[in-house]
Parts: sequence; C-alpha cells; structure tokens
Amino acid sequence: MRKNLLKPVAAVTGCLALATTLSACGGSSAASDEKLVTVYSADGLKGENGDGWYDKVFKDFEKKTGIKVTYVEGGSGEMVQRAVREKSNTQADVLVTLPPFIQQADSKGLLAAYEPAGSDQVDGADKASDGKWTSVVNNYFGFVYNKKELKTAPTTWDELLDGTYKEKIQYSTPGVAGDGTAVLIKAMHDFGGKEPAMEYLKKLQANNVGPSASTGKLAPKVDKGELLVANGDVQMNYAQSKDMPNLGIWFPAKAGSKPTTFALPYAAGLVDKAPHSANGKKLLDFMLSEQAQKDVSEVGGGFSARKDVEATDANARALAELMGGVEVFEPDWSDIGAHLGDYVDAWKTATGS
Repeated sequence: MRKNLLKPVAAVTGCLALATTLSACGGSSAASDEKLVTVYSADGLKGENGDGWYDKVFKDFEKKTGIKVTYVEGGSGEMVQRAVREKSNTQADVLVTLPPFIQQADSKGLLAAYEPAGSDQVDGADKASDGKWTSVVNNYFGFVYNKKELKTAPTTWDELLDGTYKEKIQYSTPGVAGDGTAVLIKAMHDFGGKEPAMEYLKKLQANNVGPSASTGKLAPKVDKGELLVANGDVQMNYAQSKDMPNLGIWFPAKAGSKPTTFALPYAAGLVDKAPHSANGKKLLDFMLSEQAQKDVSEVGGGFSARKDVEATDANARALAELMGGVEVFEPDWSDIGAHLGDYVDAWKTATGS
C-alpha cells in the first residue's frame, strides 16, 4: 500500500540506514556474507507502536539467525520503481508488495525464482507458477468509515455521491498505492467495465478531497472525523482499529447487489542479484513458517497464506465475521498487469488528477 516518503525504518537493526546509505549498511555485493537482510515493502504489516506482524517476525528472525533486518517502506508502485532504478546496484534482498505490482516487478526482471519452505501449502492463485513470488499474508480490499459520525456504515457506491460526503472522502492514488489501484479494480468489476467505472469516479470527484500517495495515512483522518470514508484493506485497517476506536470497515456494493471484495495479498519475492541472497531466502522461509503464519491473525490482524494453518484466535474469529456475506471475486491479474497504465490514464482523465 503506499507511503510517499521512502523512509527507511530500522527494524531490529543497529544500522539506522538512510535510503542513500543502504550500501554502506551491508547492501554492497562485496559484503554478501554479512548478517544483514534488506526488505523493501508496502506498508501495513509494521505496527504503529512496534506491535505489528513484521515487528514480531523480524525480532524472532534475528533471535533465531542473528541476521539483522533493514526495513524500507513505501507505496507498492514506488517500491517497484525504486528497485528498477537500483538494478545496476541492487540494494534490496526481499521485495514485498501487492498485486498487480508484484507481477509488474516480475515482468521488469526484478525477481529471482525461489520457492520458500512452506510455499507448497500456499494456494496456486496466490503464488507465481515459476517461483518468482509467493504470498506471505493474505488480505482483502476494503473501505473504512467513521463510526462516531456515521451511525451505520454506507452500503453502496451511490451513497458516497451524496452532499453529506463533500470533502469528506479520500482514496489513495491509483498506480502509486496498491490500495489506490484496487479502487479502480473494484469499481471496474462492480460497474461492469472501464467506462462505467470512470464515469462513476468522475462523479465521485465532487466529494473527493484529492489523491493521496499513502493509504496508511487515511485511516487516522477517518478516525478523527477529518474524513468520513476512505479506502484501505482489511488487514491494515483491522490492526489500526485497535488504536482507532472510531474506525469501521465496510465493502461498497453496486445498488441492488451484494458487497464485493477481492484478495489483495502481500506477496514476497527474492530480488534478482540480491546482495544478501542467502539471507533473503532464510527470511522468506521464516515468513512462511508455521509459527509466523499463526501470528498473521493473532498479531497482524490478517489472514494466513498457508492452507494448513488454521487460526482460531479472537482476531481470526472477528475477521471471519467481518467477511461474512461479502462476495469475493478474482481479478484478471494478467489483464490488469498488461493494461494498468491505460486504466490509470483513464482515471486521470476522468478525475482531472
């Protein structure tokens, strides 16, 4: 999902690296035997208070292996573009991003084939057939609303066109943020194609505050009442709701139809020519380990990527209830990957963005 400022975060590492000095922190190929691993990731899995899934996984990983993690976070599209710019001097070892950006990363030659231990238990639709990437946390697209200001959640897209929502709606930028791109995908599905979806989003622009490069920053605005509605995803927003009591999750529907969503997993791949390739493989194995996957719901508020891990914790039960009655469709990721630029251009034209 999604931040504009590419701000490296020291995740269980004594090397407080700035983005421009990652190579000095173990990113150079000459230091491939160092006990370091660098992760470029979409946001959402690292907790606001150091209590997210990444926080626990990275801490447990360092304790088990002695390998320190340097973590760099940004929008899904931004992370891919950054990796593209660094192809001649690769800095990242592991790339974690959302569809269709993980497929985009693969098409740009950024990923090396590697099938982590446990990936045989990941559904075929949630991993690349050639081993270039594997989902590590399953997730679903959604919207959030302010439960204090709105006594009941909106139900349809059309409700958002009402004057009540003027300058109280915001969604992240398609083509930059994974969740922002998901707005286009869901609208095209619900309205039956690109043209009707763009026609709707053009109307919605009258109430829209404007694009945001960061999906993660929208939920706090909704919680405070600065916004009434914003886009997001179930895992990130459910985790945020622990500290944001006014945050509710909902799924827009076309009038007369059921609410819909689609899987929007965090997919991870080993970066081609990674400076610490062996360490990257170990981290991918660890992310898909049984214990780390059990922690996905209990700690991270998400859904395990492994079919053989059945979560029964309180978060898992609440998430199952939240998803009840919501129709899950499967996007044509091949089409989206091939025509993403066209869809984003159409959105820019329709909205004047």
